[in-house]
Amino acid sequence: MLKRSIWNELTEWKQREHHPLVIRGLRQIGKTFVVKEFGRTFYESVVYIDFRADISIHRVFEGDFNVDRMIMAISALDVNAHFIPQKTLIILDEIQDCPNARSSLKYWDLDGRYDVIATGSFLGVKGFREPYIRGIPVGYEEQITMFPLTFSEFLVNTGMNEDVIEYIDESIRDHKKIDDTIHNSMRMLYLQYLVVGGMPEAVNTFFELHDLNAVRAVQRRILTSIRDDFGRYRDIKGEFKVNEVLKLRAEACLDSLSAQLSKDYKKFQYSKVNAKGHSQEKADGLQYLVDVGLAVRAFNTLELSSPLSGVKKAKEFKVYFADTGLLISQLGDDAAALVLNGDLSAYKGAITENMVATAFMANDIDLFYYHAPSGSPELDFLIEKDSKVVIVECKSTNNRATSMKYVLANPKKYGKHKAIKYADANVGGGEGFDTYPLYALGFLERKKKPDFVPVVDVSNLKVPKGRM
Repeated sequence: MLKRSIWNELTEWKQREHHPLVIRGLRQIGKTFVVKEFGRTFYESVVYIDFRADISIHRVFEGDFNVDRMIMAISALDVNAHFIPQKTLIILDEIQDCPNARSSLKYWDLDGRYDVIATGSFLGVKGFREPYIRGIPVGYEEQITMFPLTFSEFLVNTGMNEDVIEYIDESIRDHKKIDDTIHNSMRMLYLQYLVVGGMPEAVNTFFELHDLNAVRAVQRRILTSIRDDFGRYRDIKGEFKVNEVLKLRAEACLDSLSAQLSKDYKKFQYSKVNAKGHSQEKADGLQYLVDVGLAVRAFNTLELSSPLSGVKKAKEFKVYFADTGLLISQLGDDAAALVLNGDLSAYKGAITENMVATAFMANDIDLFYYHAPSGSPELDFLIEKDSKVVIVECKSTNNRATSMKYVLANPKKYGKHKAIKYADANVGGGEGFDTYPLYALGFLERKKKPDFVPVVDVSNLKVPKGRM
């Protein structure tokens, strides 16, 4: 079993007061496997319902949402289902295929006797499926998004000594040079990770066989499987439907991604998408890729000011694969060998930029960049920290970050900003910026959104005298 960081989030969820949990994410990233293992570890009983595999179970959620009635109906269909109050985990897998089951989460939550975790691969898809007639239980569910394995997760599963991982993490946080022997080993491991990516089946194949041809075959099979589901959903009656037009547009957008990323300026162009329709119609296909978690966008900005979302150019963006291993599997057959030899400059920096995008995505960091109308300067990424803009440049070697240096040298025109350079180098620095090795992207600190807000005591509030 691969060790996944989401395990810690699940444990934290169980240990506090909680609502039913909905786990979103791309298909085949291990959602079901992790949740089943979590259930076996922490609960006396696990009731597993697969809405995609078992159409008959949909009937349970067609009537009222009385919890006792639903328990009896589930028990009648599954003789192995045992409901033990406070000791049972109910897993609702592929819940998007049964909208009524999503609506029922409110009532499981209000009842409170059983923990519920739902998983879904197409929950984020908007605009083409039939609506939730009985509503989504706002305020009665929690959501987290699961991603492919990050580099830090990859390292843990290599069996690396935890002290070494902690040493690297501390060195990066304290901005101290990493021991050369460890640095060189980490560099090679990171190159391997880029080729393998973070899809669990591909990672397991690599650890078992160390055969990159076998890994590439797995990656391509995964993409084919995901493509087969494009535009596919169940209607309110539980019958499968396919939006064929959306499916064709999504496939055409996906087919164009590797070529779009291999251009000098990687702005996504609908004219490069081999599908009928105007740009706005093709945009539906691209939005679908984003919604299912297969792609992520980085938006160009008008200027370098916070908040970046307020100055983004909504119609000018780059699009990256959510997993760099999947991207490399779609490039030339020599792509993996080039990466393992340290040549990340191939395909005009597509691989280098994609690995930064996926690292930021997995850490809930929104993606922006700056490309001046004249074409120069061009900054790879912009992020926000403490309400200030931080420039991020990524270099496949350790060559000069010309655009970043130009912007830093002209604060009157562009403002004063912190800057980070990720490169094929050890921890170091430059004039006005810090340098980190590329593998430091695997040690980013995940943004934590506060779960609680302070309680305001209103018991002693009184209207001032003379105001009544």
